[in-house]
Amino acid sequence: MVSIADLLLKYGPMTGKELSGKTDENIFGLWKACREAPDIISRAVGERYLRFDRHVTDYARLSPSILREFINYTVVGHVSQTAEIEAKAASIRKEIEYISRKKFELAREVMLSVVAAQSIPELVLRKTFFIIAGDVAYGMAHTEPRPEYSSGKLVNGSDLDIVVVYKEDLPDSMVEGLDREIYNRKAYLLRNPMYREEIDYVIKDVSLVRKQLEFGDFKSMIASKVLDEGKYLCGSSELFNEIRGMIDAGEVSRKLADLKRKAEADREEAVKRLLTYDSAGYDDEAMKLFYTTEEKEEFF
Repeated sequence: MVSIADLLLKYGPMTGKELSGKTDENIFGLWKACREAPDIISRAVGERYLRFDRHVTDYARLSPSILREFINYTVVGHVSQTAEIEAKAASIRKEIEYISRKKFELAREVMLSVVAAQSIPELVLRKTFFIIAGDVAYGMAHTEPRPEYSSGKLVNGSDLDIVVVYKEDLPDSMVEGLDREIYNRKAYLLRNPMYREEIDYVIKDVSLVRKQLEFGDFKSMIASKVLDEGKYLCGSSELFNEIRGMIDAGEVSRKLADLKRKAEADREEAVKRLLTYDSAGYDDEAMKLFYTTEEKEEFF
């Protein structure tokens, strides 16, 4: 069997996915070999951010998972290829930033069209705001094809995770109009081959946001994280700043930062343990951080 070092010397630095395509080694064994080999360098690209997962201790884990980071966001090369490794990593970083920017722009354009379709657009703009969360908000969006949750159809990578917050005095008919119009846009983007984008969205009033920011249960923790990370798209900047004030008053950002530090420590410990095994499956807790889990429950 050709060694990983020989493959890298022959083909140059590769992502984990590219390297996996040139060897019969299982993905766990490949990851482990790249981490342990003294003549191989790995460069991870992008940001690790907090994700909540019911299946791990204290719910906190890092995203991307160890596996997904290796496959999509890591450049592997021989020690003699330092310059090439850095160049490829920079190129991937630039591509991720471009994808994230284009998805952000599409989300903003679509939400503005949703507002324009309402009976009184100016009222909606005064009494609501729209944010985008998830991969796009962190500048970590990708276009890796994946099946959409309900239909199984392939979509174009990262979701457009949209949150709409509205004042309680916005008429119910207008809230329903927003819901209907976003759903229509969701269906259009999903079936149109030019896009194949998935919108995941939630619409909620300020009173629900206030309750969720108490950080009292799993769903509230997720909702708080999404509100904290969300990037402004359109709507009332005054209302957006009001919610930011609630986030600050509840020390939500600090609580999330504490959980992220714990997740980082857990990740470090899991990597150390996994590197002691010959194959995957010996450590259920560590493997929960190695593989990507179902993420649809992470949006409220």
